[in-house]
Amino acid sequence: MRAHEIDYTIYGEEMQYVEIELDPNEGVVAEAGSFMMMDNGIKMETIFGDGSANDNTVMGKIFGAGKRLLTGESLFMTAFYNVESGKKRLSFASPYPGKIIAIDLEKFNGKFICQKDAFLCAAKGVSIGIEFSKKLGRGLFGGEGFIMQKLEGDGMAFVHAGGTTATKELAPGEKLKIDTGCIIGFDHTVDYDIEFVGGIKNTLFGGEGLFFATLTGPGTVYIQSLPFSRLAKRVWAAAPKGGGKDKGEGSILGGLGDLLDGDNRF
Repeated sequence: MRAHEIDYTIYGEEMQYVEIELDPNEGVVAEAGSFMMMDNGIKMETIFGDGSANDNTVMGKIFGAGKRLLTGESLFMTAFYNVESGKKRLSFASPYPGKIIAIDLEKFNGKFICQKDAFLCAAKGVSIGIEFSKKLGRGLFGGEGFIMQKLEGDGMAFVHAGGTTATKELAPGEKLKIDTGCIIGFDHTVDYDIEFVGGIKNTLFGGEGLFFATLTGPGTVYIQSLPFSRLAKRVWAAAPKGGGKDKGEGSILGGLGDLLDGDNRF
């Protein structure tokens, strides 16, 4: 089964959403919680698995749902269908500040690998599966463990990323070193591995982790400047601890600085 052919427009700068136009009987599948708005006449249905051609038997549905469970996602996805005669539109929003990237799977020979929390939505018929690492180092130290998401098919898929995005086209044998959390996704022809940073000072005091991700071409790589895990760590570090008192927002005066700048909360 070929994936449904959908038209789309991405709106916004730092908090983007994608608007998808559905012809009659066309559909799209999305992660639970990504829905933003839709025209009247679109039917919403919760499905077990991803609803692709690999997923149309009882065992296929169970296996598809199990794959999603391994990636930390819900067992269920939401499908949206245009059940009326005219064109209908619906929108899906990125869950945190960043960018939405449109992936035409035909241009990636039907397969694209991405971080396990990057998928946003896709045309009905695209398979959302898992990609196991065959390398022990990558599995233990790669940040994403042994498992990444695998998008397969011939339709459009949409992934989201934090901060600003960069695209690198790697030539055969060309190697790129990246922070493990900064990878959005890459062409399935790209070889992904883990490399030790090296050096005692780098290891103990560098603050950048012990390992790089190394991506070797040929293929396309998408990179994000602000992984959600990095953002969450900064928010957690700045959150009030022990009774709700904050850390002075970085002021060397601490609480006295709060009094001087007008923040008189106690």
